[in-house]
Amino acid sequence: MSSLFTKVLCPKQAFHYISASLTQNCCRVNNVNPLSKKSPFPTRFSSSVSQTNPIHEEQRSVVKSDEAGGYIELAVPKEEDYFGVHKLVTIKKLFSSRVHFGHKKGLRNPYMLPYIYGNRLDVDIIDLDKTLPLFQNALNFTAHIAYQQGIILFMSRHIQMMPIIEQTARECGEYANCREWGGGIFTNSKVMFGAVTRLPDLVIFISTLSTVFEPHTAIRDSAKMCIPTIGIVDTNTDPRLITYPVPGNDDSPASIELYLDLFKSAILIGKEKRKQDESKLV
Repeated sequence: MSSLFTKVLCPKQAFHYISASLTQNCCRVNNVNPLSKKSPFPTRFSSSVSQTNPIHEEQRSVVKSDEAGGYIELAVPKEEDYFGVHKLVTIKKLFSSRVHFGHKKGLRNPYMLPYIYGNRLDVDIIDLDKTLPLFQNALNFTAHIAYQQGIILFMSRHIQMMPIIEQTARECGEYANCREWGGGIFTNSKVMFGAVTRLPDLVIFISTLSTVFEPHTAIRDSAKMCIPTIGIVDTNTDPRLITYPVPGNDDSPASIELYLDLFKSAILIGKEKRKQDESKLV
């Protein structure tokens, strides 16, 4: 009989005992020191991005040094606006692009009340004074992900804006999905693709709804897999599962073009900054 049952253990003790035994066996098979900080299991995320601290906390330096592989060690910028993305967006730009227009009062989501300035002719008006700092934080985070060579995925079910969204993703060297989203692509990717698959490091939702009333399934899947998300949330949407919600109009072509232009600029700035910092270390 196994040593686990030589004496009576409470369920909590038994759980910890089994967990420790499995860890030691896995490490023994893979010739890995169980005290080592390096996990014997491969990560499904970008190594540079997964080594950062949780969002909203101070980030530590990302080690990418390997003389044999030719990588360069770069520290994660700790300046508040290292990439200068705060100046990309202003209230005047948001107003002229009709970002402040929401939906009819009857379609209002109660979780969007803090971002609504008022109501005019039965149409909700979004408070741009609250949208601006949230948008700046989202752009700053996007630039950081691009700086760390993370994978960025643009998503939307807005059929009319599909061509410009995919074109924007190509121009900044990233990815887009504007078609029907199958459940399990994030949460069950190993079975669906037959191998361990690297998941995106950031998902940007230009529209968070897949139909008139249903939220995009990828929002829930991203939350399950701890993938950070940025989402344009209109007055009829639920912002709770979005990591960086940006209150704004998600229907007007002028607004969507502004969002895409700003996100593309932030991504290109982040990649260009990395090239400059790498050239200084060579």
